[in-house]
Amino acid sequence: MIAPRPLSLLAELTYRCNLQCPYCYNPLDLGAYRDELGVETWERVLEEAAALGVLQAHFSGGEPTLRADDVCRLARKARLLGLYTNLITQGTFLTDGLIAQLEDAGLDHVQLSLQAARGHGADAIAGATVHEKKVNALQRVARSGMAVTLNCVLHRANIDQVDEIVAIAEAAGVRRVELANVQFYGWAFRNRSALMPTREQVTRASEQVAAAQRRLEGKIEIGHVLADYYERYPKPCMDGWARKFMTVAPDGRVFPCPAAAAITTLKFENVRDRSLSDIWNSSDSFTAYRGTDWMAEPCRSCDRRETDWGGCRCQAFLLTGDASRTDPACSLSPDHGLVDAALSADGASAPWTPRRMRSAG
Repeated sequence: MIAPRPLSLLAELTYRCNLQCPYCYNPLDLGAYRDELGVETWERVLEEAAALGVLQAHFSGGEPTLRADDVCRLARKARLLGLYTNLITQGTFLTDGLIAQLEDAGLDHVQLSLQAARGHGADAIAGATVHEKKVNALQRVARSGMAVTLNCVLHRANIDQVDEIVAIAEAAGVRRVELANVQFYGWAFRNRSALMPTREQVTRASEQVAAAQRRLEGKIEIGHVLADYYERYPKPCMDGWARKFMTVAPDGRVFPCPAAAAITTLKFENVRDRSLSDIWNSSDSFTAYRGTDWMAEPCRSCDRRETDWGGCRCQAFLLTGDASRTDPACSLSPDHGLVDAALSADGASAPWTPRRMRSAG
């Protein structure tokens, strides 16, 4: 089949980070990605992405501002290529000087994350005393000429603070908030029991989000990513495998989505060895689940097959060991009992494993 045009590139510049968030989607073997691409290679990647038709470049990690000079250089390069640029950061290194440099480089948007609304709890989730510093960074970025989104991943330990998180955005003058229920990949999958919210928490938070959306309509846009395990049907993960999005990891491996490294039955190509165009159009990993021909039942005959695209391939693999299975989050999946079992587990007292980067090997 002819490959569709990609729209968005996620450039994960480094997996290094000074925080230890247990819900991080980064792969568990962080040390295997220490051989980071140089800035010149990243510039080539941006050029190849623009030539493919990509419209957006998102700079992420880990914490991308640990490569502050490179972020500024790449934001400037992306602007010259006509790409919309977004920095995804936890904000602890956003000095006034760096904010000014990013704005001067032409960065369009900053997405800054908070771990929770209350300092002590937020710092416990982050594994570092950073909450007040992050709120201060949010306020300073909001005063710049760049657009700003406040992001908070919702889970058992913070989902009851939706109204307080929105209040922080209001006080800072932020125009967009994203409240995303935790997606169980990477470190979040390892910590699933401890992070899983209760159905009552999910319902209450959804009601609070809806009320805030009504109250702040026209003032603050509030996006809400629902809890996958509690839905009847799965999300159209990345709008389908290798249809719109691609991720380049710090070492140059290219993935159809940020969590795809979890699928150990696929070999992912590297921009050091092949062009981005070649990888996107013809690599085995990108063509494996593109479209619908790969689908088995019940997806093959389902009238939602081009709506949710069978759900998430990474979630299917993590739960069943087979990435071609119907996402177990779907109520029609023969493996849906795996999700029911996860929901019935009592994780109220379960400890979590902090995200840490160790040496390869």
